[in-house]
Amino acid sequence: MTYANLFTRTLLIAGFAFFMSSHAMAGDDDPVKMRTIAEAAGLISLEQAKEKALAAKPGTIIDAELDSRSWPQGWDYEFEIIDADGKEWDVDIDAKTGEVRKIKRDWL
Repeated sequence: MTYANLFTRTLLIAGFAFFMSSHAMAGDDDPVKMRTIAEAAGLISLEQAKEKALAAKPGTIIDAELDSRSWPQGWDYEFEIIDADGKEWDVDIDAKTGEVRKIKRDWL
């Protein structure tokens, strides 16, 4: 491998890492960006995560974000759901496994 190829590969890896870390600092609610991150990181799709969230807490999704977590490292899809009684819930889905990580009543 030539020095130029090594340098180019290093720049690409650094650029990808910067891209991923810039999105990790704040939740991302743009569906196109969420899809891009999910594909790059090997995560389940937003649609699959929505199905899991609604199975855990039936209702209407009013907001969705893809957030990174520091411990344990990984990604979560975070959903705000309004149930049939008008109560708001936060549901977190592990973006790698599809596991329900949290169901919590939002009291605000």
